[in-house]
Amino acid sequence: MIELAREEDREEILELYHMQIGREFCPWNEHYPSNDEITFDLSRDALYVMREERENGRIIAAVSLEEDPQVDELPCWSKELQPGGEIARVAVHPDHQNRGIARQMVRFGLDRLRERGYKSFHGIVNALNEKALRSYAVFGFQKMGECDMYEQHFICYELKL
Repeated sequence: MIELAREEDREEILELYHMQIGREFCPWNEHYPSNDEITFDLSRDALYVMREERENGRIIAAVSLEEDPQVDELPCWSKELQPGGEIARVAVHPDHQNRGIARQMVRFGLDRLRERGYKSFHGIVNALNEKALRSYAVFGFQKMGECDMYEQHFICYELKL
């Protein structure tokens, strides 16, 4: 079940984020994502979690609907597909990876963006994150360009919603 995250989920979400650090292709570190991102996402009702299918099940995945002016201002996005929304910080508990959960979270995020009135998804993926790049191909996201931000090299993708 995917649901809106609550303040009382904060520590469990942060723990889930920290579990990703050091995993193959993951550029996250001890500074990102942090409580600041969780606070920002909670303040906008933009953070969703998936729980195990049992009462009070632990959080096994998270996804955020992102607002990032730097990404929004990249020149590669289609003008006719504005406004575009982003999906960020997709995380899946290591015990539940390779089961299609990340794709479920992305599909859910795309649906929420559509409901919120966005005309497109646009996002950036670390160019070395082969797992995410393969997932994006499954969705038919169109490569719009490349950029360097946050001390990383990214591929820019867009999808009409």
